[in-house]
Formats: sequence, structure tokens, C-alpha cells
Amino acid sequence: MPEVAADNERIKGYLFEEKGLTNVCAIRILKRSIDARQRTIFVNLTVRAYVNEEPTELEYTPIHYPIVDGKPQVIVVGAGPGGLFAALRLIELGLRPVVIERGKDVHQRKLDIANISRTQMVDSESNYSFGEGGAGAYSDGKLYTRSKKRGNVEKILNVFCQHGASTDILVDAHPHIGTDKLPRVIENMRNTIIRCGGEVYFQTRMDAIIINDNKVVGIQTNTGKEFMGPVILATGHSARDVYAWLYDNGVEIEAKGIAVGVRLEHPSHRIDQIQYHRGEGRGKFLPAAEYSFVTQVRGRGVYSFCMCPGGIVVPAATGPEQIVVNGMSPSHRNTAWSNSGMVVELRQEDMQIENGKLKIDDAVLETDIEAIEHSIHPQGNSQSSVFNSQLKTLAFQAALERLCWMQGNYKQTAPAQRMADFVNGRLGGSLPESSYAPGLIPSPLHFWMPSFITDRLRDGFRYFGKQSHGFLTNEATVIGVETRTSSPVRILRDNESLQHVRVQGLFPCGEGAGYAGGIVSAAIDGERCAEACFNYMGN
Repeated sequence: MPEVAADNERIKGYLFEEKGLTNVCAIRILKRSIDARQRTIFVNLTVRAYVNEEPTELEYTPIHYPIVDGKPQVIVVGAGPGGLFAALRLIELGLRPVVIERGKDVHQRKLDIANISRTQMVDSESNYSFGEGGAGAYSDGKLYTRSKKRGNVEKILNVFCQHGASTDILVDAHPHIGTDKLPRVIENMRNTIIRCGGEVYFQTRMDAIIINDNKVVGIQTNTGKEFMGPVILATGHSARDVYAWLYDNGVEIEAKGIAVGVRLEHPSHRIDQIQYHRGEGRGKFLPAAEYSFVTQVRGRGVYSFCMCPGGIVVPAATGPEQIVVNGMSPSHRNTAWSNSGMVVELRQEDMQIENGKLKIDDAVLETDIEAIEHSIHPQGNSQSSVFNSQLKTLAFQAALERLCWMQGNYKQTAPAQRMADFVNGRLGGSLPESSYAPGLIPSPLHFWMPSFITDRLRDGFRYFGKQSHGFLTNEATVIGVETRTSSPVRILRDNESLQHVRVQGLFPCGEGAGYAGGIVSAAIDGERCAEACFNYMGN
């Protein structure tokens, strides 16, 4: 029962009564999950009991990081999960990482993020995506992944614990760190890199990769300084200028499908009631409830994404004339709201370019072509149109974000609609109270968003409402738009060496390269790229 699982002394009592164990001095919970499928809720525990002894071993397995002063150096571009774990793994392997990050350190960028709500302005180099820790730093910190076949998930979790994360992440079925705890953990990772002889540079943007005879020898930065060595490219899924530079300079990339939609926000108590099948909701001993929905509507997936129980909706734009929303949660997941991305699968064949206009399902997406071009190439030095096929998905993503910004009154106030009104095609008037700090503005999302997306979302919401009574409600708010679910581009690499398919010494890494989908999978890919770079350098 939840009240027993929450109290170590009661667990000891259970072990005595049910298992006959006496003289239990201590217990250590090894695994924990919640079974709320029925009205009687159970917490499943795997427990190690210490009889007549106290635990002496650490709860996590520490990693040894040697000093790498004077060792061969590798340039790591980006200090998100992929880049940080690549740098730490390079140190393990005896190489010296030099980490280049366009944004500010994790504490300074917090001020710029807070400033978005106050000024309605986004700093293009310091925001929810750019800066130390990447998009994961100010997020829920979810560490659940299905990509166990790609690498050692347990090691990734242990590294987080070694740098200050709660050891609960080794225990919980769906572990998370929390946006209030992640900055300290990330700072500790940076300190390990520097203590071991690596370097970390902030407010240093990579402007070009130096390539000689199809071999990467270093990078050029906006500070005028060059950094020499092979490059692990871990720039995240929102570095559009990087994608544009790669394409303009003949480094092979390809467009890929994404998923786009909205951020759906409910009162957390309503989700607790639905998921725990009881009027009192979670009560005293259960965490804020999670949900996961998926269905198919007319040949495309419709599903929940990045569910944040007890969290907030945040402005995640990375430049001017954009509205992008995302979600995050503190470690205790104790806000009055729960939110999730609700998105529709978008494939390459769904997007067409005709006469310089973007079309989706035969409907033209009205937008300013020049404005979209400028958002991708702010320096105006493009050798090609962003509407070329390799950048087609990126262009659609940018166009939808700009359209949302226009509907949001040309500020960061996000257009929003009550959920049932959205489903039934009603404009509605007032909106429920929301966690979205820059503010909401009533807007008919069902009318101005592409019908390819909204029609499928509306059918999906109807289906989810039948699955979970009370989920489809006007207490919930649909907020536009959720577009940064994954990278719109894949940077092509060889499956064995993890190097770019043509350019030696370039290791596209993580979510921004199109090979990961979250904190843990990006971290795993970062470690794999570090190992591939180690092999490339002849070790």
C-alpha cells in the first residue's frame, strides 16, 4: 500500500510480519513502481534488507576521471546532455575535451529565461534551448528511455548520481531529477571536466567547421578564436544556423519527419483523479499522476509527448518572431497543473513546396517567406533557399512557429483555447488559469492551425476522452504550438564509425544530429561518439 511504501519503518514491519525477517537494521529500495490499473493502488518494491548490519557500500557506482592535461584534445560543440557526457567519456578514455557552448552558464541563463516573461523578448543565444545543459537543463529532467539497446542506461544514471542527483533515479521506474535540481548537477559535471584538465567556453558560438581535404581539423567561433582537433557536434535540435551552414557547405544532411501539435494543460488534481481512480486524487503518499496516450488517426500517429505532472508550461523559442511551448516540472512535481505535448506525426510526403509556398495536405501555410529565410540565415549569407528539400521540415517548423507568434499578438503571449471548445470548433472566451508565465490570449487554434494537424488532434482527444473519463474537459487548455519534439534534420553518419558519411573527424551527436530523443538517449549517444573519436585518433 502507498502509505506503507512511503515509510521505511513500516516496510521493516512488513518484512517481519510477511517474511519473518528479524533484526533488520536497514533497508535499501532497489526498484520502485506504481500499479494504478485498478482502484486499489499498489507500490511495487524490490528491497534489500540488512540483517544485523548496516549498509557500507555507496548506492551508486562512481566513475574514475583521470587528469588529462597535455593529452590530445577533442572539440565538443554544445554543452547539453550529449556534449557533457561525450566530454566526461573522453576524460575516462584519456583525451582532453574542449567544450564550446554558444549560450551562458546554467545559472546566468536562468536570468535570461526569467526575462522572457518580463520583457516578452527572447535572447537568441541564451534561452530554454541554448546554454549550459541544453534543453534538458530547464526541463522535467525525465530519465526514462526505451533505448537500452543503444548503451548502458545504468551508467548514465550513476554519473548523474555521482554529480549530485538523488539516488532515487536508480530506483524509480520512471526516474526524473527536476528542473530545480538539474542546474547544480550540470555545474558539477562542468567542474569535473575542468578539474581533470578539460576546458569549457561559454558565449562562444561555432560559426564554421574547418575542413581540409574532407577532414575536420577544427572550428571557427564568433569570438575570432579557432579551436583545433576532431569535432563532436552536439548542438541540439534547435541550432538552425548549424543545419544551414552544413547544407551550404556540402556536408550531407537530410530532412526527416517530426511531430507537431500543442501543449495540453490540465489541473493536476483532475489528472490525479483520473489516473488513480479516486475522488481524492493522489492523496498524501502518491506522486502527481502521469499519463501516456497514443492512437492512429487517418494513417498518422497522435500521441502525448514529454508529460510533466505537477509542472508548468514554458516559452521555448530560440529567437524573435517565434512562439514555441514546452513543459517542465520541479523535483517534487507539486504545482497545480499537469501538462503534456499532444502531437501529430508529420512525414516528409505530407509537406510540399510549390511556387515558393509551403503546403501540407493541399493547404497552403500562409507565412512570410523572407522572414523564414532570415530566421534560418540571420546573417543573410545563404547560398540556397531554406525551402530546399533537405531543409523542408525545418522551414515548415519555423513557419508554424511564426504563424503562432502572429496569433499571439506578436509577443510571447501564447494563443490558447479550452480543450472542449477546440474539439467542438467553438471560439470560447475566457481561459482557465495557467502556469504559462508570459500569458495566454484566447484564439481559435482549430481554425488557423493546419487542418492536417488539428483534425487529427480533435479525433485523438475524443478517443482519449473515451479511454479516460473526464480527460476531455473545458477545465483543460490547449496552448500553441509544440514543434520541437525532435530534430527536423538528420546529419548523416556511418553506422559503424559514427563519423559523418563523407567528412572524417566529424562526429554528429545526440538529438540535434537526429540520433537521440531525450536526456538519457542523448547522453548514451555522447558516450558512443566519444568512443568512436577515441578509435579515430588511433587509440
